[in-house]
Amino acid sequence: MANEQNQAGPEALRGSLVAACVGNTRTRVGLIRDGKVEEARSLGNEDVAELVAVCDKLRQDQDAAGVVIASVHLPVSRKLELELASKSDVYVIGRDLEIPLSHGLDDASTVGQDRLLDALGAYGRLKEACVVADLGTAITIDFVDGQGTFQGGVIAPGVRTMLKALHASAPALPDLAFELPDPARGPFGKDTSHAMRLGVQNAVIGLLRYTVEQFADKYGAFPTVVATGGDAGLVENDPMVDRVVPDLQLMGVAEVCRLALQGGEEDDSLGED
Repeated sequence: MANEQNQAGPEALRGSLVAACVGNTRTRVGLIRDGKVEEARSLGNEDVAELVAVCDKLRQDQDAAGVVIASVHLPVSRKLELELASKSDVYVIGRDLEIPLSHGLDDASTVGQDRLLDALGAYGRLKEACVVADLGTAITIDFVDGQGTFQGGVIAPGVRTMLKALHASAPALPDLAFELPDPARGPFGKDTSHAMRLGVQNAVIGLLRYTVEQFADKYGAFPTVVATGGDAGLVENDPMVDRVVPDLQLMGVAEVCRLALQGGEEDDSLGED
């Protein structure tokens, strides 16, 4: 099966599937069963052998029909695909399975699968206009209108990326891991590390609030705001956020498989609005 492209017809998608969403630094793996995500976990991208082992064990334990891979990090996902292809059928989003999401973009050729799958996962559940904020290595905040059309959004550095950039650009500033600032210490940074962590936290919250306000002004109403990603905890208590959904991208993969199984909407994948 290695090096072969599998066109995922409806029969191939029946039953359970293992899904792997390969991000910039981490991969989220889970089981898709009856349109729901189960047994999800995150692993670092540095050890592809571990990713392969986790995916294959989950496939065997749950008697899954195959593995579906989505990716914004092709070097890692290609290695993952090649290793898994000798053990199982592997279906790659964007090649074997399309993302059935219309758009209003000037150029959709460079949009990351993570953003599209987040949007599809959110709209597939809500069936209404929504803002999707994915907080990870990069922060993406995107708008899907009431007809399910992906209108685009903004991309900014995540908190860890900001901290690394501060240290790289100003060596006197420490190289910090991100930790949530202790609310009991108040809003004034009492030392350099505290000030830096407060700064990047406030940058994220301010970015989200201002972006949502801009989207709402353009749309004419405040849409539902859904947060996801490894750092979604930064905004989970913000009144601007309606819900936090850790496995939104995996839910998007489940929606891709559900629609492909139905067979009625594949031809409209990422079509022009």
